[in-house]
Amino acid sequence: MLIKQIIEVFDLLDSPHACGEEVKAYLQSKGEDDITVKTIRDGKYATDFIKIVIAGKNGRLTGGTAPTMGIVGRLGAIGARPEVTGYVSDGDGALCALAAASKLMEMKHRGDALEGDVIICTQICPHAPTQPHEPVPFMGSPVDMATMNREEVNDKMEAVLSIDTTKGNSVINVNGFAVSQTVKEGYILRYSSDILDIMQRTTGKTPHTFGVSMQDITPYGNGLFHLNSILQPATATAAPVIGVAVTTEQPVAGCATGASHFVDVEETARFAVEVAKAYGAGKCSFYDEREFQALVTRYGSMCRLQTMGADEQ
Repeated sequence: MLIKQIIEVFDLLDSPHACGEEVKAYLQSKGEDDITVKTIRDGKYATDFIKIVIAGKNGRLTGGTAPTMGIVGRLGAIGARPEVTGYVSDGDGALCALAAASKLMEMKHRGDALEGDVIICTQICPHAPTQPHEPVPFMGSPVDMATMNREEVNDKMEAVLSIDTTKGNSVINVNGFAVSQTVKEGYILRYSSDILDIMQRTTGKTPHTFGVSMQDITPYGNGLFHLNSILQPATATAAPVIGVAVTTEQPVAGCATGASHFVDVEETARFAVEVAKAYGAGKCSFYDEREFQALVTRYGSMCRLQTMGADEQ
């Protein structure tokens, strides 16, 4: 369970003074892994990007063969101050990713190192604007999506879980979390049975899924509607990406406070840890490689969907 980690990380994030260096110091108390913080400012707003690299016992960092798992905590910001007081629902992507990092570092320190390396990236911004969106407002961000992808999507990640609060919609109607199909190089592939099995085991419930549209896997800024930013990492990597959506039965604004549910974020973070364990050990596949190659052979590359495409006339 990640009860302790969720409480500790939430306590750090639920503050107008939350910052990357404080989170880094907290994580360093859990182990001696590589943690870097980078501050990017745009006008009066700024955010701290944080990257945690946890070396596995048979990972690429030490010359091993186990694959590298990526966990991206995707969000606009953890706070909408001064417009809104307190931690906002949109911050759950960061909360889950950092709690998972804390747990994995503790496990390694105690002797339960994973086979493969794990790279966890997210951002910490307690002061950010909101932006209009239907059916409820979204959180804004001090940086654009291209910057987020550049800082959070690492080319060493061989598979990516993108965790994002996805409550501001009428599409996913369940309290908890849901997973998307695998997205790779512009192709929307079938759901990973391994991922669904892990979800079923960690929650003890029937797996919840959500479908994505072609628009959702194209870059922000092209004028098309996006459910949210959950699959934007798929526009910046050739690695397979699965969206992990923290969800609710009713639409909830990303800038809403008091809207984070302990059970839901703990389940999501615990699921991410279990996927990382299984993926590095070669027991979890995000997609069928032969089937993907057959698609590319028959229908060609879909990488154009990872770009802005043709200019509007």
